[in-house]
Amino acid sequence: IIETGIDVPSANTIVIDRADKFGLAQLHQLRGRVGRSHHQAYAYLLTPSPKSISSDAKKRLEAITEAQSLGAGFTLATHDLEIRGAGELLGEEQSGHIETIGYTLYMELLDRAVKALQSGTEPDLDLSLQTGSEVNLRVPALIPDDFIPDITARLTLYKRIANCTSDPELQELQVEIIDRFGLMPLPLKNLFRLTRVRQNLEQLGITKVDMGPKGGTISFSATTTITPINIIHLIQKQPQRYKMVRGDQVRLTFDMPEVEDRFDTIEKLLHVFTA
Repeated sequence: IIETGIDVPSANTIVIDRADKFGLAQLHQLRGRVGRSHHQAYAYLLTPSPKSISSDAKKRLEAITEAQSLGAGFTLATHDLEIRGAGELLGEEQSGHIETIGYTLYMELLDRAVKALQSGTEPDLDLSLQTGSEVNLRVPALIPDDFIPDITARLTLYKRIANCTSDPELQELQVEIIDRFGLMPLPLKNLFRLTRVRQNLEQLGITKVDMGPKGGTISFSATTTITPINIIHLIQKQPQRYKMVRGDQVRLTFDMPEVEDRFDTIEKLLHVFTA
């Protein structure tokens, strides 16, 4: 009926057998085949005993019977999303996968999959739950309580800093913080600097950097964009400082007692890797 585009204005009755087997959009389309003129129309949905109908089918039937007013199409689409797992996209009541992992992570994973498909690559399901590169330089990187006493304001800023995806965005946020709260203390400067380093690591496919006063390690993902020859040249030129471990990790074997030493080291290495 739908695919052939049957349009009989004088038809005023349709009987749908086993309506519980139809999708919500199908029922809505079929119901719309009658009542296409000024005559009152009727749609009869025949179903077996309620005990033999699945819970999703009951929800579909309830939704189709409730949606009687103008604009019912949008209402039915929303119900369809809820039944199939999307939940209330902007509400507190969630269902399906969104309820399991949360709306924010669900949208992040969806965004990654879409970008991968747009770039012509297959989404990597094994890496889909990674939240980005991990950086640990053993430095204080936070928003001090005495700088911004209000905990809500601090949490909001933490979220905004974490959501920055480029250096211009970080610079713009720094200017805003200085304008609102004054000159930033050193721990907050460290936080911005670490975030900038993390952005570069994610672009290169470096999963983790762990550095302390006595050395550290750099771990690479299987999909890193760094040319292997760059890593080999680095190790060959300074074998007393760098060693390859497990094939996907470089160990730093020299002391970095000061915080600035660790920042300088990782920033110089990023420059070497991208050369």
